[in-house]
Amino acid sequence: MIHPPALLAPQWEATGGVRAACSLRGGGVSKAPFDSFNLGAHVGDEPDAVAENRRRLRSALSLPGDPLWLQQVHGTRVVDADAAATSIPEPADAAVTRQRGRVLAILVADCMPVLLSSRTGDCVAAAHAGWRGLAAGVLEATVAALGVAGRDLQAWLGPAIGPAHFEVGDEVRAACVVPDAGAAAAFVRNGRGRWQCDLEALARRRLTALGVTRIASAALCTYANPERCYSYRRDGRTGRMAALIWRV
Repeated sequence: MIHPPALLAPQWEATGGVRAACSLRGGGVSKAPFDSFNLGAHVGDEPDAVAENRRRLRSALSLPGDPLWLQQVHGTRVVDADAAATSIPEPADAAVTRQRGRVLAILVADCMPVLLSSRTGDCVAAAHAGWRGLAAGVLEATVAALGVAGRDLQAWLGPAIGPAHFEVGDEVRAACVVPDAGAAAAFVRNGRGRWQCDLEALARRRLTALGVTRIASAALCTYANPERCYSYRRDGRTGRMAALIWRV
């Protein structure tokens, strides 16, 4: 029996001209440990399986074109998808578009995908927000590339590793807290002398500082939901989900 791809629809106030979705783990053809709806072409999965999964994704969402897949490097570079001259993945961790039919995509397996849309729906963005990207300013760079004031944006925070399972060391906390002392609230000391990090709290703090107050969340921990989500921290060798946004 062929199962349809498992998809999560963001619950946010996007205008009628904006579409968004996030894939989950089920409904694909990849074999373990990538079972089954892996969309990452860089994780060691069979290329034919990834191609079929991406075909299913496009069909299930009636995408107007192939997504712009990025070569994510935990940085802050933002691609202007309207000016992209090639379909070869570029090293970048965010993308923006103002054109209809241009599909943006972020691959994740614990890091947080952040989707952004203007209130009018005339521009959208997608960002890869792990702790490195957040600390370096990927959300600030993405909002700057959109050229829209934060008060005129809305955001959706996709599935990511939750604070109960995201243990980090002093160096991670320092990278976030040294430039922003208030970020300390996103870290709780555990019994091993390390820190439990709340990635969503860090993202919300960054967005709020930019003036973005309309923020919705999937509230789904990738680590704690092995049937629904891929998690690199939990499994190591595993697949990738994709968060997508586009204008119609």
